[in-house]
Amino acid sequence: MGAANHAEFLRAVRQPSVVRAMLEDYRAGLTVDRAHEETDRAAGRRLRMPTLVLWSERDDLEELYGDPLRIWRDWADDVRGHGVDSGHHMAEEAPEALAAALTGFFGATRPPRT
Repeated sequence: MGAANHAEFLRAVRQPSVVRAMLEDYRAGLTVDRAHEETDRAAGRRLRMPTLVLWSERDDLEELYGDPLRIWRDWADDVRGHGVDSGHHMAEEAPEALAAALTGFFGATRPPRT
């Protein structure tokens, strides 16, 4: 994360409005976001665009939920991705691997030039 980013994080989490916003994001995942997902699933809606799924290999996502690609294939037609050797903060811990995955994905899915 680096010293400057860590200092900024510490400043942010000392502000009640920031902490409230962080908690509201988690609450939304369990309430309104979930309701929207259930509505979409009931209506048969799926993601039609190529979808990149990346996850941290040193986190507990796979242990808790299983194969992330399998999960997303229930929601999307074209799912690609892989685990990244990082902990929870992938962008800070593995920026080169993340950039390579994003560059490869967006380069591969770019429409042909006319």
